Amino acid sequence: MDYGKFIFEQKKQKSAQKKKKIQIKEVKFRPVTSESDYQVKIKSLIRFLLNGDRSKVTLHFRGREISHKELGRKLMERILIDLKDLIIVESKPKLEGKQMIMILTPKKNK
Repeated sequence: MDYGKFIFEQKKQKSAQKKKKIQIKEVKFRPVTSESDYQVKIKSLIRFLLNGDRSKVTLHFRGREISHKELGRKLMERILIDLKDLIIVESKPKLEGKQMIMILTPKKNK
């Protein structure tokens, strides 16, 4: 095998690995997200999940909002209820600093 063919095979393998790489898409919410913004973000989450991408839902608290964690939990539960037919919860909502994070994966359609 000559050197040119060897280089070509390596590039081909690298490009094949890039194609297989699963992306994580992120959608950011706030505890005071309005209803219309919520609907737009849910539609984008649905689009990501239907494309087969894992999705990260981030709820960012600012200032004193962190004292109302229950609002964040309610919003995360609402997201789970709205998307229950499309998702598998990979990691449940957990608070990390001033952010509540949850990772969702799409269900496999048979």
